[in-house]
Amino acid sequence: MKPVLVIGGCRSGKSSIALDLANAQDVSEKVFIATCQPLDDEMEDRVARHQADRGDDWQTVEEPVELAKAVADNARPGRVILVDCLTLWISNLVLADKTQDQIADKAKELAEAIQKAPCPVILVSNEVGAGIVPENALSRLFRDAAGKVNQIMAKACDQVQWVVAGIPVTIKG
Repeated sequence: MKPVLVIGGCRSGKSSIALDLANAQDVSEKVFIATCQPLDDEMEDRVARHQADRGDDWQTVEEPVELAKAVADNARPGRVILVDCLTLWISNLVLADKTQDQIADKAKELAEAIQKAPCPVILVSNEVGAGIVPENALSRLFRDAAGKVNQIMAKACDQVQWVVAGIPVTIKG
């Protein structure tokens, strides 16, 4: 399996679909790269639910910013890597005062890392371009960066799954 992007709206079921894809791989090790920084009780509860859904056979690597390095460091034969999610990673980069160009450069580094990986890599991301134009500059920066990153990742992946209401639809591959 080559790189896969699983993309959809918030609460569309994309994380569950990505987890099913990863669990279907014939591998001896499973690595979950988490980009979330749980800064409040609600996010801590979400993280705990996701961990319970994955089960004990997953190794978790927490990396909120240096995602390409985390993928490269953990990619080896006999593994599957699941990255959840690109949207929180982009948020972390925006909040670290990265420009659109710097975020695009980070995405290109990630694209290179997933293409070089000797194991399946599955990425999860939110589609944020179907809504209205946000009224404030920070939200527009995030939306624009997410759109660009999603385009870079979709191009780098051999398969793209669009998830709507828990149903995956193949839009590439």
